[in-house]
Amino acid sequence: MVVITGLAAAPGVQASPSSSLSPSPSPSPSATGALRWAPCDAPSKPGAECATLSVPVDWAHPGGPRLDLAVARRKATGPGARVGTMVFGPGGPGDSGVEMVVGRVSRFSPEVRRRFDIVSFDPRGVGSSNPVTCSGDLLAERPSPELRNQADFDATMAYNKRLRADCRARTGPAFDHLDTAQTVRDLDALRAALGQRKLTFHGSSYGTLLGAQYAETYPRRVRAMVLESVMDHSVATTRSFLRSEAAAAEDSFREFVQWCDGAADCALHARDVRAVWQGLLARAGRGELEDPAKPGTALSSSDLVNKIAFRKFYQADYAGLATAIARMDASKPLPASPTSTAPLPSATPVFCSDWQLPVRNYEEYASLVTTMKRTAPDLPYLLPIHMTAACLGAPTANPQHRLDAHGAPPILVSNAVHDPATGYPWAVSVARQLGRGGVLLTYEGHGHGSVTSGPCMENAVDSYLTDLAVPPRGTSCPAVPSSGVGQAAAYEERDDLGAVELDE
Repeated sequence: MVVITGLAAAPGVQASPSSSLSPSPSPSPSATGALRWAPCDAPSKPGAECATLSVPVDWAHPGGPRLDLAVARRKATGPGARVGTMVFGPGGPGDSGVEMVVGRVSRFSPEVRRRFDIVSFDPRGVGSSNPVTCSGDLLAERPSPELRNQADFDATMAYNKRLRADCRARTGPAFDHLDTAQTVRDLDALRAALGQRKLTFHGSSYGTLLGAQYAETYPRRVRAMVLESVMDHSVATTRSFLRSEAAAAEDSFREFVQWCDGAADCALHARDVRAVWQGLLARAGRGELEDPAKPGTALSSSDLVNKIAFRKFYQADYAGLATAIARMDASKPLPASPTSTAPLPSATPVFCSDWQLPVRNYEEYASLVTTMKRTAPDLPYLLPIHMTAACLGAPTANPQHRLDAHGAPPILVSNAVHDPATGYPWAVSVARQLGRGGVLLTYEGHGHGSVTSGPCMENAVDSYLTDLAVPPRGTSCPAVPSSGVGQAAAYEERDDLGAVELDE
């Protein structure tokens, strides 16, 4: 799924000054190869350099308005052993690649940091790259995805139309050109500006959509590509998308219950975990469950699922989830009160521009909700149904299709068997779509992210990136023991659809 967090400009803040989008007849850095690097404005985290890359708002009209992409890099720590530059494709949509390079470069293995300059960017519509900006008051009015009738369905459609108009007015021309096909062209301009004849790329979660479509568009410009926690953009229907997402999340819940049954240090050990959980869902539904992060405030059942359980599944933090559930179960009930639906982040239009998830009417929507509940009975109103509701009526510039990257070199596809957001079947599907060039590397553990989950995974990925040594087909790495679940899922990004995180 996707991660959308507070990386866009604060809701209600106006878009960047129009000068950043002024028409420019000058050649883009993709032609000149010029990036002006300077130390990033992050005194507490020195060593990173920042630059901007000017690209067309609409690549179909390269002479039209432009926007500046924020870019960051950290040079290889072993200059004598440097292989080249690796570009990281951030997740989300909504994750900041600049923030990753500046503040969380430990997300990459020591060998990758030693052998490569690591470069990333804020994709268009995110962070400092012409962020999507919307009215905070309007975002707060988002209807609940728990629609009850056709009138609720129609009201949601009307709200979505009103919100899109507001966001478009505040964001500027870029709002209508946020899809991944446009970002693919941005990525190729960045490759050229970096002076790289071929691209070495690591995409994570939503960033795998960018990588896969780059390989499809420019197959002979790829040197090496890692797709980690993989999104399958060939999932054609709304029902298939929702069912696969629900199945991945429910698998993690089952794994959590199984772990707790066998772990003496689980805070719910020897209890009926599902019964305790269902009790919390019922209390949340009545507005009686206190939000652990906001004392005195009621936590909705949707936020209990998505902001408590799902986030822990990302980190494979089963011990932490069990402790949180036990504390909430022991907490004093609040007086029954209505709960609100948290506003989705303003970067949601990026997702809507890539995923065509049509729903004809309330009857079909109710059927889709039923499908999700049957598939994930422990996790009602997962984030994907929120996204489906948020995208009702939105145009889709880059709809789903089967991948065709004929002519690309071997591409490494990495996924955990028990990934709560980008389920393992998606990785299998993408590897197959890549044909002979798709090489699936399986992590037998849990969590969202896998490339640094133990020496087996790390060595296989490092060897591929540095020496182009492709692991044998069928390579599988064991889960790495760790307290709280049985392995370590070294994923340092925010929740990702790959998952869409609710604003706090």
